[in-house]
Amino acid sequence: MSRKPMVRPGGRSARVQQSVHQAVRELTAELGRDALTVPLVATRAGVTPSTVYRRWGDLQELLSDVAVERLRPDTPPTDHGDLSADLTAWAQEFLEEMSSPPGRAYIRDALLGDPDGTNAGQCSAYAADQIDVILARARARGQAAPDTETVIDQVVAPMMYRILFRPDALEPPYARQLVSSLLRTRAG
Repeated sequence: MSRKPMVRPGGRSARVQQSVHQAVRELTAELGRDALTVPLVATRAGVTPSTVYRRWGDLQELLSDVAVERLRPDTPPTDHGDLSADLTAWAQEFLEEMSSPPGRAYIRDALLGDPDGTNAGQCSAYAADQIDVILARARARGQAAPDTETVIDQVVAPMMYRILFRPDALEPPYARQLVSSLLRTRAG
């Protein structure tokens, strides 16, 4: 079970999380991920190592927490005025970000420090939330749209498989092909 307690928004706990996450990002940029240690992160964040251990358990769980936060989308998906255009643009951006070296590192960290699956579920929820926005927009325009789980199964899951296990077989048009196939199947 994850050691991360439920946290009130704001307050000391939020400040600690923010400073520790910032320390991880800075130290990773300066020294590389392999040089990170809990005492080094704690010193940079201005907290004691016991604070980090108490909140995150170990370095891998901390890296997982930072990765999940970094994988959170900053903005809603762009509205291009059409389901196909919206979903294709989102899928291409998702593929580009997740297949980049930093994206792969975040995915790896998110999963490695996640003994109970909470972080994996949160990452999945981020994608589902973005897809929900795209599909709701399409329905509001009167377009027929698949359900979110179908998009995850037929677009997101194949991309993630390739990102994790076949990165050398990954080509930029792959996301567009998946979306086209999904929408063609639904229309036919």
